[in-house]
Amino acid sequence: MGTTRVIGLDIGTTTLRAVELQFGNGGPGGTASPSLLRHAETPIPPGAVRDGEVVEASIVVGALKELWARGRFTSKDVVLGVGNQRVLVRDLEMPWIPPADRRTALPFHVADALPMPLDDAILDFLPTYEGDDGAGGQVMRGMLVAAQRRTVETNVEAAEAAGLRPVMVDLNGFALLRAVSHDELADQVVAIVDFGASGTTVVIADRGTPRLVRMLPTGGLAITSTLASTLQIPTTEAEAIKQEQGMLSENGPARDALGGLVRQLIESVRNTFVYYAGNHPGAGITTTVVTGGGVALPGLGQYLASATRVPVVLGDPLARLRPDKHLDGAALRARSASLALSIGLAYGVAA
Repeated sequence: MGTTRVIGLDIGTTTLRAVELQFGNGGPGGTASPSLLRHAETPIPPGAVRDGEVVEASIVVGALKELWARGRFTSKDVVLGVGNQRVLVRDLEMPWIPPADRRTALPFHVADALPMPLDDAILDFLPTYEGDDGAGGQVMRGMLVAAQRRTVETNVEAAEAAGLRPVMVDLNGFALLRAVSHDELADQVVAIVDFGASGTTVVIADRGTPRLVRMLPTGGLAITSTLASTLQIPTTEAEAIKQEQGMLSENGPARDALGGLVRQLIESVRNTFVYYAGNHPGAGITTTVVTGGGVALPGLGQYLASATRVPVVLGDPLARLRPDKHLDGAALRARSASLALSIGLAYGVAA
């Protein structure tokens, strides 16, 4: 097999990001380290994408064209991500079904478990166990993913209108896991917490197998907005204060505004950890891996570690990649936390 090039496209709330990886012999499933050939990002105005869903298609289409021109990507084939409050992820057990029949049979087994009409849902199932049910039958256990059809279609349509060809749509949580769960982390029970602009994604995995995915509605934009409202200043100034001071702020009003909302977010993360521990006794989380643009908030990692009593490390999506020699290594490292999702999406073709 020859080389394979894959582009992961992250349609974020404030920024579009794309990464082009090249996999050697054996393709994405091979053992050779992929090469990072190109990456680019471009900002988009507020409101063009809301909670991970394209709202102003013409603006996003133009930004995607600009992104491709800026990045000089060699292909129009892309892997897209999906992950917001309209995506359901839950444990599911059902009778064993041959792999070739699962996609057509899945709707009949999950219709009663969906909070949306079956016709409005796009379904997927990630098996984590296949075997005997203890009573002579065969079962499958795993994670059901159900996304509202329109949530997926709006992003696919925008990509196609920009001349791109979506070849796969993947759950953001699974992509993040592939991007940062490697080496010693692949042998642990880890929590990945991705602090995005419009929401926070929490993924808990046991030795590389996802066990829980939860999307929390609070992200960096809400923190900035709260700070701007409290101090009665423009959002640009509030963002600068947030990035510079974060949880270490000595300014009373700024400290209170930042601290209040961040505490609520961290409490939601902690409650997710507690819920997982209650349902998986004896399999405690050993490490929290943080990614996303929000990790730049000063003091956030320390606060998360203190609240959850779990060590926190910065995710390294570049660890398994060989950056092309023309790339600026220092600049790449500086934004690596924000590239985790697009890198993980590119890995998705091997899943």
